[in-house]
Amino acid sequence: MKLYGEANPAPNPRRVRIFAAEKGLDLPEIRIGMRQGGHKSPEHKARNSLGQVPVLELDDGQTISESVAICRYLEALHPAPPMFGTCALSQARAEMWVRRIEFQLMVPVGMYWRHAHPLTASLLVQNRQFGESNRPIAARAMTWLDRELADGREWIAGDAYGIADIVALTTIDFAGFIGLEVPEEAGRLKAWRDRASARPSANA
Repeated sequence: MKLYGEANPAPNPRRVRIFAAEKGLDLPEIRIGMRQGGHKSPEHKARNSLGQVPVLELDDGQTISESVAICRYLEALHPAPPMFGTCALSQARAEMWVRRIEFQLMVPVGMYWRHAHPLTASLLVQNRQFGESNRPIAARAMTWLDRELADGREWIAGDAYGIADIVALTTIDFAGFIGLEVPEEAGRLKAWRDRASARPSANA
């Protein structure tokens, strides 16, 4: 197997690298050069018609796109340590939190990135007013996540570090890279981020 991805701060390939590191997997990665348009090349679009990363290519040439789908595949092959929960309830909570983080936080972060950040200005026709309107939406999402951590749990989906933490960490770190910082008053979220960032896998 090999992963087609991109270097940090690209959040979605980083999800897979962190997941593989938590599993102790050696997953070779080919970085395709998104700034040079490598993700839109005919060769890469043959792997993923949407021209996105990451893409996992199996030994027989089949491919899997979408970061969480790739992680689910790796989880099925290497179930220990479990990253998607260990029972029906914990698995459902992991799925719930992944979707919440993607819809509530990653969407406004992505819209700000596309429409308000100078690094994407040459890639599309930006609507800067719309892009900037996502700044307070992202801040509210982080404040909401901070409140959700008020019950004292160590990790987002429960007592064990897992896929929801990976999705949240990569999203929040990318948000910081583009200028959307965690609100100063979100102390619980900052403490969670410190815990997640201290794990060796966070350097993947």
